[in-house]
Amino acid sequence: MFKGIHHVAIICEDYPRSKHFYTEVLGFKVLAENYREERQSYKLDLQLADGSQIELFSIPNSPIRPSYPEAQGLRHLAFKVTDIDAVVAHLTSHNVDVEPIRIDEYTGKKFTFFSDPDDLPLEIYQG
Repeated sequence: MFKGIHHVAIICEDYPRSKHFYTEVLGFKVLAENYREERQSYKLDLQLADGSQIELFSIPNSPIRPSYPEAQGLRHLAFKVTDIDAVVAHLTSHNVDVEPIRIDEYTGKKFTFFSDPDDLPLEIYQG
């Protein structure tokens, strides 16, 4: 019935800052960028290497995340990577704070967390 995840929607506070982060730092491909005049809001469609997408929205006066990271709802967004050490090095070269790499106690795989410009918790998982 379900074939996979098509996209994840993210609301940001500072659109230019978040656009730079997701396109220049994380390297996601821009599929479309639209300004919605009636909402005074941007919608940026981004694509990852596997074809999945992120919709990045700028919505004026949106509330901040209530707590980190244990609020009800989506806990974090995890990205699969081949070489976690190389990705951590890339992120830190762009002044992104990355937590120490941990080992998943159930799978034995490496993972770690970092945050986007709006403090959205993101994970990289080597697999």
